[in-house]
Amino acid sequence: MNKIRKTLVAVASLLDPRVYLHGLRVLHFYGYSHVSQVRKLTRGTDVSFAPNVSFRNAERITIGSGTRIGEYSTIWAGNSTGRITFGEKALLAPRVTLTASNYGIAKGVAPMDQPKQEDDIVIGAGTWLGADVVVLAGVTIGDGAIIAAGAVVTKDVPENAIAGGVPAKVIAYRRDAEPASTPGRVTA
Repeated sequence: MNKIRKTLVAVASLLDPRVYLHGLRVLHFYGYSHVSQVRKLTRGTDVSFAPNVSFRNAERITIGSGTRIGEYSTIWAGNSTGRITFGEKALLAPRVTLTASNYGIAKGVAPMDQPKQEDDIVIGAGTWLGADVVVLAGVTIGDGAIIAAGAVVTKDVPENAIAGGVPAKVIAYRRDAEPASTPGRVTA
């Protein structure tokens, strides 16, 4: 009896028109947040991003040549003035969020009812933002900087810095590259 009930539930779900309507809503959202926005981007050569990256106000987003944007990332420029600019060969891991717009935080007024505060975000050339990084409006990440996974970047990060934490702080600086093999040194 239990097996018959499960079969009937499965068949009923296939016949439910809400399933198909929801599918259309998902397609519409994808078209709005990705397909229609990609046409508005300014991008250099050899730029790649996953098909599930979400863009907003893409006419204010510039992506430098060779940049790679990972799966499920969210790149949202401001509604009126906030721009997002990527230098060449910026690398974003999955689920990175950049937003060039924040709500106000005045007491007694719901954040969604306050004016947005927009400010540009600049991601330098040769940078790497780890998985689940969040970059807020007004931040510049210098060329060659690395942002550790899970960091929330609220202030500028200098060139070649390695930053991590919530809020992100500089924890080290990149060293010059070491040769692949040095006499007397064992390499793997």
